[in-house]
Amino acid sequence: MSKKIQSLNVLNKRDLNKNHFVIELISPTKLPDIQAGQFVNVMVENSESTFLRRPLSIHFVDKIKNTISLFVKKVGTGTSKLGDLKVGDSLNIVFPLGNGFTLKENKNCLLIGGGCGVAPLMYLAKELKDKGNKVSVLLGIKSRFDIGDTSGYKNYGDLYITTENGTLGEKGYPTDHSILKEEEFDMIYTCGPEPMMKAVAKYANTKNIECEVSLENLMACGFGACLCCVTDTKEGHKCSCTEGPVFNTKDLKWEI
Repeated sequence: MSKKIQSLNVLNKRDLNKNHFVIELISPTKLPDIQAGQFVNVMVENSESTFLRRPLSIHFVDKIKNTISLFVKKVGTGTSKLGDLKVGDSLNIVFPLGNGFTLKENKNCLLIGGGCGVAPLMYLAKELKDKGNKVSVLLGIKSRFDIGDTSGYKNYGDLYITTENGTLGEKGYPTDHSILKEEEFDMIYTCGPEPMMKAVAKYANTKNIECEVSLENLMACGFGACLCCVTDTKEGHKCSCTEGPVFNTKDLKWEI
C-alpha cells in the first residue's frame, strides 16, 4: 500500500476533556484507502524539544467529506503542542502506516478499548457494521471525568462502559463487564494498556474466540528502520509499525 507525505488542514478540533481532543483533517486531494487500525506519523512544528514525528491512531475516516480524524492525548510537549492547533492550521503527516484489523462479515464482534486505546475503534466499528456484523463496543476508563462524548459509537453498535470507581457504567475493568457473561462473540478486537489487552486475550483464549490486538509500542520512524517498536512473535521479532500494529494474539508470545 502506497504511503503519502502530505499537509492537511484542520477542519475541526474538538476537546473531549482537559487531556484528550480530536482533530479532523481535510485533504486537498482524494484520500488513499485507509484500513481501520492504521496510523499516521505527525510532524510537530514550532516545538524545539520535539524532533521526531508522533504516531497517532486514525480515529475515523469520512470518505464523503474527505477527512480523517485523530484522537490525541496530551502526554508530553509534542502532543500538547498539537492541542494548540486551530481551524485552518496545517498539519504534515505520513500516512497510512501499518496494517489494520481483519474485517469479518456477518459475525458478532466485540471491540474493547482502554485509555487511549479507544482511538482506532470508532472507524473499526463503522467498517464492521458496513460488512453486516453485529457490533458491541466496550470502553474501560478510570472515571466519568476521563471520557468525552461517546455518542458516535452508538451509530455503529451497542455501547458499554466500565469505570474503575463506578462513576459511569459498571464498576471494574473491561473484562469484569457482564456483557462477557451474557453474550457469545465470534471475534474480539482490543487496544489499550498491555495488561488489559493480555487480560482480554486470555478471556478470548479460554472461550476459543479469535482475538486481534493493536499494540501501543513506541514508534519513531514508522518504516521499520529504527527498530524501537520490535515485538516478540512466534515467528521471531517483528516491527509493530510495519508488520503491526495489529496482531492476532495467537501469533504473539503472550502467556495467555
